Amino acid sequence: MFTGIVTDLGEIVEREQRGDLRLRIRTGYDLGTVAMGASIACSGVCLTVVDKGDDWFAVDVSAETLSRTARAMWDQGAHLNLERALRVGDELGGHIVTGHVDGVGEVVSVSPEGDSTRIAVQIPGDLAPAVAAKGSITLDGVSLTVNSVDDGHQGTVLTVNIIPHTAAQTTLGGLTEGRQLNVEIDVLARYLERMLKARAQ
Repeated sequence: MFTGIVTDLGEIVEREQRGDLRLRIRTGYDLGTVAMGASIACSGVCLTVVDKGDDWFAVDVSAETLSRTARAMWDQGAHLNLERALRVGDELGGHIVTGHVDGVGEVVSVSPEGDSTRIAVQIPGDLAPAVAAKGSITLDGVSLTVNSVDDGHQGTVLTVNIIPHTAAQTTLGGLTEGRQLNVEIDVLARYLERMLKARAQ
């Protein structure tokens, strides 16, 4: 479990195609406190630490994960929003995040709004019923509040505001039109949607 509060920006410094894709990710974490087999959310994707050094950890990314996440996020040199797994007693500053990507969204506009930046993101239609204004959404591992949801003729578009702190501490400060994002809906909405479908059968 995670909270969607990013605690470090990692950088992919090495890629190696084995049976799965092995990535080495540079981090500022104290790796002495990170156990082998620990879970770290990498831009919203829960991955397992399979090796580590003084300033890096390695993960294996399966073909399934690659097919269901934002393109280009696994390129060498790419930056990733990192969050270590939630521990009992930690502050729940964002919302409950599982690190399981529900779909891939695409940025359709980026516009300044006061000191913040308003981002509009088109999301897959099957996720639309689980997204509500003033509800929670996770974009590339960052917990955000949905400003609005528009179910238009070209699909569902949600908007969020990125405050200067979030822009500086995460990859969301560099978003541009056309950029893909990993989307995770609120876990409560996920279970509610499943229960409603089961009742309708």
